[in-house]
Amino acid sequence: MDTMSKRILIVEDEARVVQLIRGYLEQAGFQVGSASTGPDALVQFDVYRPALLILDLMLPGFDGLEIARRIRKKSDVPIIMLTARAEEMDRIIGLESGADDYVSKPFSPRELVSRVRAVLRRAEGGLSKATMLESSGLRLDLEKREVWHNNQPTDLTPLEFDLLALLMENPGRVFTRLQILESLRGVTYESFARSVDTHVKRLRQKIERDPQNPELVLTVYGVGYKFAPLKNNHGAL
Repeated sequence: MDTMSKRILIVEDEARVVQLIRGYLEQAGFQVGSASTGPDALVQFDVYRPALLILDLMLPGFDGLEIARRIRKKSDVPIIMLTARAEEMDRIIGLESGADDYVSKPFSPRELVSRVRAVLRRAEGGLSKATMLESSGLRLDLEKREVWHNNQPTDLTPLEFDLLALLMENPGRVFTRLQILESLRGVTYESFARSVDTHVKRLRQKIERDPQNPELVLTVYGVGYKFAPLKNNHGAL
């Protein structure tokens, strides 16, 4: 991955934390911008056009959850949330707001850089050796990270894209929530397992004819989720 062309925007009101993260990211070859308040973060996001956002949960103006929600309305840029609070519900709320990963303070700067690289790799592709997945009115271009649903372009977040690709590559296979997290994040997070439900719900809203009665991404109660190609679709895998 060519990091020199990758801009990272840090949204954090503690100057020492910004300086620490900036130093490690720049050493890794990234370009780094920063903002210290909620309103400034939205302005800088539009001006700086980052490839990834590192977003603190607690900020002046309005918090990181609100920033993530506003950004998700117009962009699928990857978001890593930072917080000093480690309660399970805080993590789940952070992921539900649209974040792609979550890091609790205090954190290792080297681990954060590794998370940045992993999230960017996921956003860029490389999940599968195949280049195109087609089934049940869905078409995924894994190289270009593009999705069509019934021949209409569909915007998915990086995590939603990889979730759908994982399930479509393994039609009929049931994945537990922890298996999904392990496949998409590379690490199992017991306390994050419930967040998978939120991402599945968001995905269904974008690809199902009736999200309340899904036909493609099915729940296997007590286990997890699977992709069930429509039987009348000739392109089904």
